[in-house]
Amino acid sequence: MTQKSTDTVWHNATITRSDREKLHKHKSVILWFTGLSGSGKSTLAHAVEDYLHRYGCSTFVLDGDNVRHGLCSDLGFSDEDRVENIRRIGEMAKLMIEAGVITLTAFISPFRADRSSARKLVPHGDFIEIYCQCPLETCEQRDVKGLYKKARAGKIPFFTGIDSPYEEPEKPELIVNTHALSLDESVQAVMKLLLQRSIVRPG
Repeated sequence: MTQKSTDTVWHNATITRSDREKLHKHKSVILWFTGLSGSGKSTLAHAVEDYLHRYGCSTFVLDGDNVRHGLCSDLGFSDEDRVENIRRIGEMAKLMIEAGVITLTAFISPFRADRSSARKLVPHGDFIEIYCQCPLETCEQRDVKGLYKKARAGKIPFFTGIDSPYEEPEKPELIVNTHALSLDESVQAVMKLLLQRSIVRPG
């Protein structure tokens, strides 16, 4: 393990998060979408971003597959690598809300401890956990990327839901039953929560 440097000092920015939020005319927050592969995390996150963009909000989606092409391209899918993957994403999301951006993350993030660690990086209320609830059977039937088929055939080790566990959120801010609701209904459920919490303004 690389030893952490003791020669770095935190530099306080001249422009604050509050300044950036005033510029953007909305609060910044982390919307953490979690769920099994095929549960609709990325689809919902991008649909919410599209809605927020048309709403006039500054947004960005950190998508699991996209991040693994760059920031986390050196990581595999062992439990240890999954932990490090989520640690990096948590730190990135923290920086992005400091930039005044509504940050949407779409990751399986299977372990409660890792999601809890990401939550603890930011002030209370800045981390909204959204559980995309969908039965494993439905996710397998969808199998958009063909991953479950490969996992069942033993071609993908450590696959969540097959030979690696998924720990459901115990107290998420929102549960979206993506197997029962339409995409539009799911988006509206997220937007309702954001309006209730005054993250965005009506109108």
